[in-house]
Amino acid sequence: MSSRFNRISIYALNKKDPDAIVYPTADGKTVRVTREDFPSEDAFLAFKAWSDENFHEEENLDHRESNHTLSMDDLSEAALAVPAVDVAVARRQERMEKRRKEKELVVQMKDKLTEVQFRRLWMYFVEENTLEEIADKEGVSPVAVFYSIEAAQKKISKNFCNKPKTP
Repeated sequence: MSSRFNRISIYALNKKDPDAIVYPTADGKTVRVTREDFPSEDAFLAFKAWSDENFHEEENLDHRESNHTLSMDDLSEAALAVPAVDVAVARRQERMEKRRKEKELVVQMKDKLTEVQFRRLWMYFVEENTLEEIADKEGVSPVAVFYSIEAAQKKISKNFCNKPKTP
């Protein structure tokens, strides 16, 4: 049962019902398992937290899949054409070269930043953590994380962005 075909996803139904765990059956119906069905409050809360997280992950996967899916009618004939082997090999080599240059740039950037700046910059931009999440992980304030990331960005701009040439 995919959330993209339902007006209300299982994740939303489960999240909106704090006193039960809601899950789909094979015939498209939903079942509610309540606190009374568990041996303890702790067992219910643990399973509720797990089910919320699990349904949320499934919904995110469904969204990513549906965002990258087109019907055959939406594709042009050109999109269905298979590139020649030499074109595919050339594209792969270009991607590998681009990736090599990107890795090289990351290493150069890392050398210009402190370990803390690089780690926080990585968590913020690559792992997409919020300032608050990073602060919680590192036991510091979100403001400290903000200033660290800002300093890292300034160092990167200073060392890697094209500087205007003086006449």
